[in-house]
Amino acid sequence: MKLNYLVAAIISLSLFSCVSTKKFKTAQADYAKLEERYNTLKTDNEECSIEKATLARQKETLEREKALLASQIKDLNDQVGYLKSNNNAALRQLEDLSVITASQAESIKKSMENIGAKDAYIQTLQQQMSRKDSLNMALVINLKGAIGNLDDQDINIKVDKGVVYIDISDKLLFKSGSYDVTERAKEVLGKVALVLKHQPDMEFMVEGHTDNIPYKGGVLTDNWDLSVKRATSIVRILQKQYGLEPAKMAAAGRGEYKPVDDNGTKEGRTANRRTRIVVLPQLDQFFKLLEPQKN
Repeated sequence: MKLNYLVAAIISLSLFSCVSTKKFKTAQADYAKLEERYNTLKTDNEECSIEKATLARQKETLEREKALLASQIKDLNDQVGYLKSNNNAALRQLEDLSVITASQAESIKKSMENIGAKDAYIQTLQQQMSRKDSLNMALVINLKGAIGNLDDQDINIKVDKGVVYIDISDKLLFKSGSYDVTERAKEVLGKVALVLKHQPDMEFMVEGHTDNIPYKGGVLTDNWDLSVKRATSIVRILQKQYGLEPAKMAAAGRGEYKPVDDNGTKEGRTANRRTRIVVLPQLDQFFKLLEPQKN
């Protein structure tokens, strides 16, 4: 009888041990999943912080441009106010006259018409600037969304003085001293082309840039040749592989003469070796505003 009690006790102890071990392993697995989720959220948070800083810098640039344009508009408004004040004074003086000549009346009429035209001109300028800023910001956001999380050292998109610039590092596009576009670069160019293709009213220019180390070897003469060949290689791919309209594109070589950093350092030379896509502003819209209005 005592033997039976002993056996039962041993079996109960074994079952309790098995259940505890199973719960421990389950808890370990749950902890590992939570830790993995934590690391993922931490990485996402760091990426969001980087993107937030980039957008903040772009916002500061746009605010400076907006302040400059606002200052110009204020000057024009001051001029309009001055002209209105002078005309009001002239009208008060004319009220004291019993008779005015036909030529004087016509002069006053034209002066008032000019004031109205200048008011309309200011309003049109404000509308055009607001529209251009909105289009540029939408283009930058679309480009960043299409390209994804590429390192800013490889590709940088910015707005400067109302113009959108897309700077792509040559280490992403070409091998050293070559103008043959790499396969990885073609994927990036395809994403850029997809956004630009949906902007049929915009034109753009592809600029090739080099550092100041003289080009040696091959059929090219110097860095001028190399920068031009790299620009035309990019334009050719955008046209033939991705269907961008050639009449909307231009290719240019800047050589070593438009550096963005010091060529005296390795890092500076790396920054200077780049290809820049410049989205050209639609200046014809503003030129039309300057044309004499037909009566």
